[in-house]
Amino acid sequence: MTIEIENLNAYYEGLQAVSDVSMSIPERAVTALIGPSGCGKSTLLRCINRMHEIVPGARVGGGVRLDGADLYAADADPVEVRARVGMVFQRPNPFPTMSIAENVLAGFRLRGERLSKADSESVIERALHSANLWDEVKDRLKRAGTSLSGGQQQRLCIARALASRPDVLLMDEPCSALDPASTQAIEDLIAMLRAEHTVVIVTHNLPQAARVADRVAFMATTETGDGGHLIEYGTTDEMFNHPVRSATQDYIAGRFG
Repeated sequence: MTIEIENLNAYYEGLQAVSDVSMSIPERAVTALIGPSGCGKSTLLRCINRMHEIVPGARVGGGVRLDGADLYAADADPVEVRARVGMVFQRPNPFPTMSIAENVLAGFRLRGERLSKADSESVIERALHSANLWDEVKDRLKRAGTSLSGGQQQRLCIARALASRPDVLLMDEPCSALDPASTQAIEDLIAMLRAEHTVVIVTHNLPQAARVADRVAFMATTETGDGGHLIEYGTTDEMFNHPVRSATQDYIAGRFG
């Protein structure tokens, strides 16, 4: 599913976090958002699946379209939007009172959807296979999700997001709390997911963006301090080897951020 972001502005009460961002995110590809801390990357990500508006005092202006459908239309159901646009957070956050299997099904239960035993078992196995976790946990599905290692917990959270068959998967620094081996496992998984999903990832790890992304968007704030702007956007090769804007060149070279 292609994502079209049109003149997006996002605010936290009186503070503008994202300023006039427009970009087209292609389907079945990985797009990385990079830039210094505080430039609105994570806020932009949360605007795509309408999680930003959950924050008290937060508001959004502009538009986000998924294959032409306005996700902020008056008749758009935010719960359905979040089912179509899954989210994985910076730190693994399996529900501590739920088993591995229950964590995978949590989205259905939160939406009040009832599944038969056979359907539940099918969803659990499919989602865990999709997250490349099934073989590691298939014999201990009743154990707590928090009993897994950090990397496995993050893949469990990915399985939970994939259980509802989302069109888009958003990932907010999914490897920042993981060791190198677990990071490699998540990066390998991202490469697999692009075959069926539109993936958008926020990362401060520039080598990681270069490894996993098909396209890269660089965001930064300006001297006026009116929120994060989209400075430059292009293919990974263009952004890392032939950036046009001097600010992009400086950031890629490590001269700020």
